[in-house]
Amino acid sequence: MLDIADELHRWVGQGRDFAVATVVAVSGSAPRRPGAALAVDRDGEAVGSVSGGCVEGAVYELCRRAVEDGTALCERFGYSDDDAFAVGLTCGGVIDILVTPVLVGSPSRAVFQAALAAAAGGGAAAVARIARGPAELLGRPLLVRADGSYEGSLGGHPGLDATAVAETRAMLDAGRTGTLELGAEGARCGEPVRLLVESSVPPPRMIVFGAIDFAAALVRIGAFLGYQVTVCDARPVFATRNRFPEADEVVVDWPHRYLESTRVDGRTVLCVLTHDAKFDVPLLELALKLPVAYVGAMGSRRTHEDRNARLREVGVTEMELARLRSPIGLDLGARSPEETALSIAAEIVANRRGGTGRALTGAHTPIHHDAHTRPAPVARIA
Repeated sequence: MLDIADELHRWVGQGRDFAVATVVAVSGSAPRRPGAALAVDRDGEAVGSVSGGCVEGAVYELCRRAVEDGTALCERFGYSDDDAFAVGLTCGGVIDILVTPVLVGSPSRAVFQAALAAAAGGGAAAVARIARGPAELLGRPLLVRADGSYEGSLGGHPGLDATAVAETRAMLDAGRTGTLELGAEGARCGEPVRLLVESSVPPPRMIVFGAIDFAAALVRIGAFLGYQVTVCDARPVFATRNRFPEADEVVVDWPHRYLESTRVDGRTVLCVLTHDAKFDVPLLELALKLPVAYVGAMGSRRTHEDRNARLREVGVTEMELARLRSPIGLDLGARSPEETALSIAAEIVANRRGGTGRALTGAHTPIHHDAHTRPAPVARIA
């Protein structure tokens, strides 16, 4: 639901009744991940998607029905890959869908409104809803903020809310969307209740060091992938807004000094394109100690070996050096800045999602990877 928050926030502001269908869980080759959503208003207008087209029609009708009768439900769609095409689920797999009405005047409307406002505004918030449990509790929302405050209630036993708030906040800290299995009274045992938790967090950061032509191409593809992109270079003649109009921020500073003072977390990616030892060594000495998702550095293999030797001289350990992706990017045979940027972005995505970087043709690896790695906590170096 939060992945279409901008549109749904507008619908709430316009006083529309609607129902939202959200992917709870998938298996096999289903194309959309948990949290993907399709919403339908009372007039039949739709936004979003839950299956890339396979079962959209059936889910659309479930949403129309939920708007009319005000009842939440959880439905399973799934067939084996052998017979999926005959019944319309062309990708195979299994998809569990939670359909929740969001109606004017309903007790949960205000909670959904606050959650959508937070997500649309770029804030950190998570919504937990009961996706499996007592029928009268299905779809009830619990909004949890990063500071631990919350709105709404899942209903049922008071202990369920307390445990759900703590567990949902942990998932929000990690920026994760997925399911939780809790006892109906909040304990880990007892009659199980499945919660769907959707997290909305600010965009991850991409910091590009080195204001060169390759950086301009990387800024564009980083923005396309949803990163908040910063370009940093110590040379004011190169680090200008005119040269990087698509960057969210252009900083003139020594790279290591900027990295010392800025905020990074477990989703941040650092791309070092300076290709100059006086910038690279102090920057990488610091970067390889930070709890970030990715550190890559441009340069030839000879440059890489020389840089590693310099980093060892200043005390960088072999374990820290093992984190460095250098030469940066995947082997695509890239030549131009745009091709090189694609190579770097491909490696970042593979690292983030647990991909191998190998061609899918003829391979026996999964198309979709489920690498749930908890990001490290936010770090600020004083």
